[in-house]
Amino acid sequence: MSKRRASIPAGQFAFSFEPPAPARNEADLAGLDAIVAATVARMLKEDDRKRPVIAAEMSALLATGVSALMLDGYASEAREHVNISAARLLALVAVTDRFDLLDSLVRRIGASVLVGNEILAAELGHIDRQMAALKARRRSIEAATPIIERKPRS
Repeated sequence: MSKRRASIPAGQFAFSFEPPAPARNEADLAGLDAIVAATVARMLKEDDRKRPVIAAEMSALLATGVSALMLDGYASEAREHVNISAARLLALVAVTDRFDLLDSLVRRIGASVLVGNEILAAELGHIDRQMAALKARRRSIEAATPIIERKPRS
């Protein structure tokens, strides 16, 4: 029997500055449960720690019990009735430091993930755009403004 092909291509995790298209059409998010499960599986597989350690760290973050068996269930695409909650997915991302995989998921809905000081880089870009808009406004006012000349009284 041949090995099952992964639901998420390995090369799709590099950060991109291309804005993702929002999910608006029918079936845009079809199969997302399986993709989330495959993403969870990849986070777990590519982490050097054992699943009980990851589960313990998630449990500490969430102040609730998460077991290695639960992680196994969340990582299985075949268990359609076992889905990871958003809170647990975010805890898993925080524990495994796999913001790249979270970015790949949120791009499906038209968003992107910025981590830490990347937010400052986005703010710099926003400030630059605001400055450019103000300079353009200044140029348009300058072009419409007459030079004020007054003749001295005699």
